[in-house]
Amino acid sequence: MTATADNAEVQRNLAGKLGITAGQVVQEIGYDDDCDEDVRAGVVAVSGAALVDEDYDDVVDVALLWWREDDGDLVDALVDAIAILADQGVVWLLTPKPGRDGHVEAAEISDAAPTAGLQATSTISASREWQGTRLVAPKAHRR
Repeated sequence: MTATADNAEVQRNLAGKLGITAGQVVQEIGYDDDCDEDVRAGVVAVSGAALVDEDYDDVVDVALLWWREDDGDLVDALVDAIAILADQGVVWLLTPKPGRDGHVEAAEISDAAPTAGLQATSTISASREWQGTRLVAPKAHRR
């Protein structure tokens, strides 16, 4: 395998951790130059479409929310992230891993998610610098 093929496989594996599938519309919120480009490229490669930005106004299947400790009010950001989320949609809250600049404590996520109408279902290592928390609407609230 070439280095390019190896990198493409790494990117696809990262997107696979997020449960991204072909044909999904994925909205990216909170992009900055510290975001993991391999995660982003993998999501695009697996979904087959470019990421849509915060101004997108149609329904999305997945919201990738890059979030750092000093980004503001997490509840408000989560409420905004679910505004155009499909009924069975998922929010992936991507935060810097412990010990990295901008790390968000698990307790803050645990407090913010239910207030925004979401529940955490799992946490993964999304990449070398970022962890992901999968957030969904509780089953009782799904249509």
